[in-house]
Amino acid sequence: MPLALVALAIGAFGIGTTEFVIMGLLPEIAAEFSVSIPSAGLLVTGYALGVVAGAPVMTILGTKINRKTMLMLLMGLFIAGNLLSAVAPAFGVMLAGRIVASLAHGAFFGIGSVVAAELVAPDKRAGAIAIMFTGLTVANIVGVPLGTFVGQAVGWRVTFGIVAALGVVGLAGVAKLVPDLPRPEGAHLRKELAAFRNIQVVLAMAMTVLGFGGVFAAITYIAPMMTEVAGYSAGAVTWLLVLFGIGMFLGNLTGGRFADRKLMPLLYVSLGGLAIVLALFTLTAHSKILAAATILLIGALGFATVPPLQKRVLDQAHGAPTLASVVNIGAFNLGNALSAWLGGVVISAGFGYTAPNWVGAALAGSALGLAVWSAALERRPRVAVAEPLVQH
Repeated sequence: MPLALVALAIGAFGIGTTEFVIMGLLPEIAAEFSVSIPSAGLLVTGYALGVVAGAPVMTILGTKINRKTMLMLLMGLFIAGNLLSAVAPAFGVMLAGRIVASLAHGAFFGIGSVVAAELVAPDKRAGAIAIMFTGLTVANIVGVPLGTFVGQAVGWRVTFGIVAALGVVGLAGVAKLVPDLPRPEGAHLRKELAAFRNIQVVLAMAMTVLGFGGVFAAITYIAPMMTEVAGYSAGAVTWLLVLFGIGMFLGNLTGGRFADRKLMPLLYVSLGGLAIVLALFTLTAHSKILAAATILLIGALGFATVPPLQKRVLDQAHGAPTLASVVNIGAFNLGNALSAWLGGVVISAGFGYTAPNWVGAALAGSALGLAVWSAALERRPRVAVAEPLVQH
């Protein structure tokens, strides 16, 4: 395994920690800045929207430099954003720091996926991508609960200072271990944009939005669902999220292992299984043991889709994969925002805390339908255009 993949995983660990740790620290941050919890929730929304908007913008701005340099600049942006959050004197400054940090998120994972794929043989690309994303999954097992504990014990500013220090380690790792890969010959913005004319690229991104959106429809409302329906204490929610993180870790490794050999069958199984498990969650949420097992399965099946979907985008956008890869990372966050909103709609409509699970099942089922359609289009024989007859 190239050591450069370890450096990318460290960067992913820091980014994953800062993305999710905020959810456990909202009460402390809201209290310090004297804002309501819903207002403090803008720190989550602002970050997600920053990822969606920042991913293509940062990539376009970086089309003139090589990928290693761009990864280093992105880690520098990540460090600056978290330091700004750590010392923020007002809520507006804290929000600005979150947005600055989010601008690095999509581009780092997107460009990092391309770099990881280039470091290994073609038949090991999905596995290399999965190794980088392991940093994100481990963040949910270790970084997020530890960051939440530190923030609650000694102050949330310390948590963001530690996250910034992780960024420094990631930056040093990229500088030392990632090879100085040249820009591909003929790479330019017009060619990168042309990849979006490929229907298979668009379908893969739509699967990303719907499939991972299905996961977050349920997980966004996991706290009230587990405390009000399953009967867990509020303190147990942190460990249930660790269980979800373990599922993500296992699903990521499984997806990376099999995507290089059986990409589409893997998507059928993971998306189909996810739709079924989310639908069953409306029932299993009433049992502590079954709810915990279901949360583990949701994490595993949901993240098993990540390496194959990212690899499919890279494969279909061959020759100009960078922007497509980055936009697909933004698609994950777009799915998160969409599903969280839809889940809130059904709860507000009076259908109960388990209703978002039906939303998630519908989204994952729709992603499965797109996967089947995508495979059918790929199998369709291409009709050759006959050459006109020339009279002599």
